Formats: sequence, C-alpha cells, structure tokens
Amino acid sequence: MNATSALLQQLDTLSAPELRRLLAEHLTRQKLGLYWERDAIAHDQALNADVVLPRVVPQYGHAPEGCAAHRNLIIEGDNFDSLRLLRSTHAGKVRVIYIDPPYNTGNKDWVYNDKFVGANDRWRHSQWLEFLYQRLLLARDLLTSDGVILVSINDENRARLELLMDEVFPGRRLGSITWRTRQGSNADQACFLSVDHEHVLVYGNSAFAFNGFDKSYEMYSNTDNDPRGDWRIGDITLGFSFKERPNLYYPLTDPATGISYPCSPESVWRYATEARLKPGQRLQAKSMEEYIRLGQIVFPKNPRVETWHSMGELLQAIDANEVPRGGKSLLLRRDLPDLEWWVGKPVGFGRPQFKRYKADLRNQTQPLSSWVVPSFEEGTYEADESLVSATNQEGARQVAQIFGDRAFNYAKPASLIKGLLSQATRPGDIVLDFFAGSGTTGQAVLELNAEDNGQRRFILCSSTEATAKEPHKNLCRDVCAERLRRVIAGYGGKDGYTLAQGGEFAYLQLDKLNAADVVLDATPAHAAALLALRNTATAPNQSSEQTVQVVAKGHDWLLVLCAESTPQALATLLALPAQHGVARLLVVAQRAKSVGHWLAQRGVQAQVLSLRQVLLQGQEGGKRQR
Repeated sequence: MNATSALLQQLDTLSAPELRRLLAEHLTRQKLGLYWERDAIAHDQALNADVVLPRVVPQYGHAPEGCAAHRNLIIEGDNFDSLRLLRSTHAGKVRVIYIDPPYNTGNKDWVYNDKFVGANDRWRHSQWLEFLYQRLLLARDLLTSDGVILVSINDENRARLELLMDEVFPGRRLGSITWRTRQGSNADQACFLSVDHEHVLVYGNSAFAFNGFDKSYEMYSNTDNDPRGDWRIGDITLGFSFKERPNLYYPLTDPATGISYPCSPESVWRYATEARLKPGQRLQAKSMEEYIRLGQIVFPKNPRVETWHSMGELLQAIDANEVPRGGKSLLLRRDLPDLEWWVGKPVGFGRPQFKRYKADLRNQTQPLSSWVVPSFEEGTYEADESLVSATNQEGARQVAQIFGDRAFNYAKPASLIKGLLSQATRPGDIVLDFFAGSGTTGQAVLELNAEDNGQRRFILCSSTEATAKEPHKNLCRDVCAERLRRVIAGYGGKDGYTLAQGGEFAYLQLDKLNAADVVLDATPAHAAALLALRNTATAPNQSSEQTVQVVAKGHDWLLVLCAESTPQALATLLALPAQHGVARLLVVAQRAKSVGHWLAQRGVQAQVLSLRQVLLQGQEGGKRQR
C-alpha cells in the first residue's frame, strides 16, 4: 500500500466534524515558510517515549592513569535517544553545537527506518526534514543563554535547511559562513558549473558573539605627542550623496589657514555643522566644529590652493578638470548647488581626515568574516578577519593517516571545525556534535585545548549505522571512538594529548526502558551514571552495581545513590557524613519518604529524592510536536 492509499484509508475513518476541522486547518494554514508532508511519510521508528538511561562501557572508553571521572563523552545510539538523554542531563549547559548532518543528496548517504534513502524515494525531502526537525528541537533545549549551533550543509539543501532552522530557532539566525570544499571539478555537468563551496549556518541565542580577531595596532602612533595617546588617520565621510543627506553637504574650512575644502557630492561629511542649525536646535552628536576645536580634524599640510575670482573662472576650471578631486570624481561640478560660494575663496586640493584614537575603540577585536579562505589561497590576498581551512581532501587524508585506509568517507577537514570552534568557544565550554561521524569535532577540541591550555569538553553522538545487510557494523565504536583513542595516543609522528588537555573519554551505550517499569529495570549503574552526568557533567570511569554509591561531593554535602533500603545499605548511609566530613546528605532512594524519616530519627540532616522521579526527570514524552 502506497502512502496516498494509506492516507485515504485513514480519512475514511474520520467523522464528518473531524473532516471539516481537518479541511479548515488545511485551508487556513499559513503557507509562507517551510512545509513538508509529515502526515504522509512513514513514522520515524527512532522516535519513542521510552526512558533512555546511560550505561558506561569501560572497555570502549579511554581512561588514562589519574582519570577519576570522564569529562568527555562518546554516546553510541540513535541520536534522537542521545539527545533525549542529554536533555535530561545537560539542558542549558552546552555552549556550542556543531553538526554535519546527512545532506540528502539521494546517494544513499543516510538511513531512515533502517534503510538508506535514495534519489527515487518519493518522500525523501520530507523524511529528511522530519528527521532533522525532531532532533533540532531537542538540541535547542541544550544550549546556554549565549549558546550557538553551527550546521554544515551543501548548496543544494541550504534553502530547505535554513527554513527549517528558522522554524526551530525563530529570530535567532545570525548568518552563514561559506568555505571552499575543493579547488575545482572536472565532473560532466550539463550547465558547466562546478559547485565548489558549502555553507555553515549560524543560529545563536541573544547573548552569543564570535570571539573575533585581535586588531592590529601597527597603524597607530603618536607623532605629535598627543596627550590622548596613539591615533591613526581615518575617513571623515559617509556613503550618502548630497541629495540623500543635504544637511551634511557643506564647505569645510580650516580655521587656522582660512582654506576651504569641498565636500564630495557622492560621500558627504560624517558630522553636521553648527552653521546649519536652526534656532534652539541641538545636535545629538558632536558637531564638525567641536571636533575641529578638539584637534581631531586633520587638515592637509601645504596643500595646493586655488582662488577663482569670478564664476567664469570657476566654470572654466571645472570644464578643464582643474578642481579638487575625490578619487576620480570632481568635487566641484556645474550641476552642484551653491557654486557661487566658492568664488573668491582659497580652495584646498587635499582632503581633511579624522584622528581616530586607539583609546576610543569600542571593540578590541575585528569581527569574523563570513568567508573562509581556502588554504591554497592563503596569503594571496588580504583577509585578516577570515578563518583558513583546507578542503575536503584534508578530511579524507587525515582519516587515512589515522587508520591506514579510508575508514570513513565525507569527513570534514579538522582545520575547518577547529577554526569554527576557536571563534565560537571559550576555554571551558562544552561542545556537542550529534552527527559525530568519524569524530573530527573531538579531535578539534583536543587541538584547541593543547594550544590555549583550555578545558573544553566534547560530547560526540554517533550511531552504529548497522542495517539488515550489515548487522555488525558499529561506526561509533570502530571509527569515532577508535579515532579519538589513536589521536590521544599520537599517530604518524604527531604528539598525543595529556589528561589535562582532555585526553580521555567515556563510552556510553543507551538502554531504553518502559517508563512504567523503570524503577524495576534500571540498575544502580544506570542511576549512578545518570546522576553523575546531570550533577557533575562527568561520567564515572567504571560501571558499578553497588547498592550505595557516592556520586558527588561538595563543600559540606554528599550526593548519594541508595538503590535499595536494606539494613546494610541504611547503615552505610548513616556512616557517610562522618567518613567524608560533611554535614548534609542528598540521597536518591527508591523509598524516599521512609529513608528520609529513618535518617532524621538518627539525627542525619538529609534531603531524600525519589529514584523514580530522578530517572524520569527531563524525559517526559518522546516525539516533539510543532
């Protein structure tokens, strides 16, 4: 049965009022924006309402000597489940999300319901949009108030994805960054157009800003010993014509010499003159005369000066192009207003300029350019505010260097992701990639930490990509985690990374439990890992089934998991404050009220939370609705 037949059969089951309501919704639905056939496509089987719990798998992680807990995470499983887990543990904690999702090229480059989606799939665009929509909704909840999400996409699908991002992140579009993916192509395309670029869409919360680049102060000096410090010469005009801003079109006279300088008819003066003020009128900013009095208007020294004693002389000079110029344009022309003013006045041929003080700079950095310079063009033109990145060949070459073969196709160059993260992150941020692929984002985080002694953390989510044809395939374990393990150890003559630089990670697998049975089916290891992630943003380096486990310690408190309320477990709880020198306990227990009452009777100051509530927290519901 095709999708249309199934939809018609579904409509047959609706009553007349339900059909009228459905028709009214269809006719009144806002058509502007993005629309996809979400009711016609097959349900995404990855969407579920199960409770997702983490299970630490030490043999797949990397715990060097001295690693008491893991700050970096690699999570195996469908990223919908990974994001639901993270929503319960990391909501509002992730500063930067970078993802490189499947591009929906039709080349069977992504899986929907355990099947690769091909070019002939009737609903592939709608499936792709629905697939991303559900995951982006969850990801949105993870960002800090100054967080940002960076999404790589090809040119073909940019328009669709941008509309989808507008739907999920309304009003938060900051722009896009363009980079060269290759130097050129000999592919046989009918239109003879080689598409050599891709985009990184940028959507951020209101407080986000890129770090920018340090400004160069080589152009600043203090040749005249100005008490206000170093300065440089700057332009004194605006990009408006005299017709657009007539109040800013006037002669500028040097009070020290009496020489007057014409205003460009295409670029008027930046500041208003006091001579044009009406009685009682005040300027909101400083006037040109005030800047002259402050010494910030620099007039030309020893300029060429001409005086035309009649209008005839002036017009003759204009016709002979013997009047001041601004670039190639004449500053005095027959069609300009108030030409008679210049008759009999000494007219200077130079251009006044503005003294810009270093101390007056509002920002100490230059903003990031939206153009990424390809490494093969670096140094061939000025682009001090641009990132520099290699092409996709670097990504493939790096994977081959690490594994000895191309264990993963489509890897982004580490230089691109490292550049983006250098601009988007601060040294202590959490970076999430929930389409982690070969783990390039993790490597980029390690490289940045090594450069600036940062403490950035990575969370990488990757599926196994197992299918019916390849049931034992495990991309997350065998490529993503293995790459990070080899990078941390060092490869190809390159140094590895220390524990202080982030050279460790926990490997988590996900178990999905029915909400009704979660207390019965969840193990102490599940609960301990969940509590550690939620309260310390770390994962234990071992999986423990002990009934009583200390999860975190504060200045005067302990966070403790008490999976069972046996006499032995209660006795262990009772001894903890003295053993650890704390005054209070925060206990998570199955029988919270009973345990709390029992501890209170024995003089232990404790807050006891329900294990069931803790396990379910943040995981209410699965599929998010629009």
